[in-house]
Amino acid sequence: MKRLRNRGDAALLFALFFPALAVAATDTFTIPAGTELDVKLTSTLSTRTDQNGDPFTAEVDEPIFWHGVEVVPAGSTLTGHISFVKEPGRAKGHAEMRLTPEMIVTPDGTKYAISAALQKAEDVNGSKMQGEEGTIVGAGKSRRDTAIESGIGAGVAAGVGAIADGGSGALYGAAIGATAALIHRLTRRHPDLVLPPGTELTFVISRPAAAVKVISPAAPRASAPDHL
Repeated sequence: MKRLRNRGDAALLFALFFPALAVAATDTFTIPAGTELDVKLTSTLSTRTDQNGDPFTAEVDEPIFWHGVEVVPAGSTLTGHISFVKEPGRAKGHAEMRLTPEMIVTPDGTKYAISAALQKAEDVNGSKMQGEEGTIVGAGKSRRDTAIESGIGAGVAAGVGAIADGGSGALYGAAIGATAALIHRLTRRHPDLVLPPGTELTFVISRPAAAVKVISPAAPRASAPDHL
């Protein structure tokens, strides 16, 4: 083998024979503002058991591309926390919950710190979206349940009144039953908001999120050149 002429030849030889020891290259990938992020919950969230600050996790359902490159594959993990939770009231006040995403982690370990707002949530037991910040509002008491409760209360009391005081007692009993049903309805809370695993959520990225991705060095060549 001829003697190497300069340090450049030595560096070339080192890269050829020891590519695994070469410094890895990096590239920067960006999720643009306005990008939709479709995920599915992997944990259960409830206004009965969860509080402000509690974490949540979700799995990215649709990949995100940037300049033709898949920067966030499906199956990536989204983590965040509950930024607002309100338990349901009795006479009024539906259950409410707001989710704040924080980080996307791809299967290869690339991390994107994100700022995003919830735009759409799968309809879970009559829940709906409210406000620009993306608050999920639970369903209230249904009119059907209210009518059934009132009817049962009035019917039972009317029957008792009729037995006690003949036909005229039924009228008084019905009035008492209706009042009792109203009181019962007011003392019952609206239902809690429960988001089970698999609930589909769509967030919108509010500002660009960049991440530096490490690109592994090229694989070793099959054989070294015969002459330099």
